[in-house]
Amino acid sequence: MNPDDKSLFLDAMEDVQPLKRCTDIHWQPERNSRTRQELDTEQLDNFLTLGFLELVPLAEPLAFQRDGVQQGVIDKLRSGKYSRQASLNLLRQPVEQCRQMLFAFIRQAGREGLRNLVIVHGKGREDNSHPNVVRSYLARWLAEFDDVQAFCVALPHHGGSGACYVALRKSDEARAENWERHAKRSR
Repeated sequence: MNPDDKSLFLDAMEDVQPLKRCTDIHWQPERNSRTRQELDTEQLDNFLTLGFLELVPLAEPLAFQRDGVQQGVIDKLRSGKYSRQASLNLLRQPVEQCRQMLFAFIRQAGREGLRNLVIVHGKGREDNSHPNVVRSYLARWLAEFDDVQAFCVALPHHGGSGACYVALRKSDEARAENWERHAKRSR
């Protein structure tokens, strides 16, 4: 780029303002638009519990697996081999806000047929730090969703102990499609 081009470009961009970024939720596929009323109704249905919480020690990695989930699935989840379809950032959010954001995020991911998520909750230096409180609630809340099949600590390049991978149950449509694909192969 010659100096005249750079000067013209800088002059043209002089009054441009950066767009405000929403860094909390990142969806890979196109999202369907929903009305405010749907979101409000959804928050009324939020079944995620608050109240007394036993903190998960920082040295203990987050891990959960429902009965019937194959070990191969867990191994692939732990090694980050599933593509991440959406992520949620809970950093520096109040606990109630995290509860609402997580509920809406998991519900939306289920509606869109997503299966592999990343949730960034942050790292704390002490067991009673805010990030560890959020992390401890997250471990409880994720297990309360029937659609959550497993979760585990993310790899360092996806947040390490400050994030977790979440595997959701296949939708009925995906299960039927998978069954058809394998049925055709065995003929």
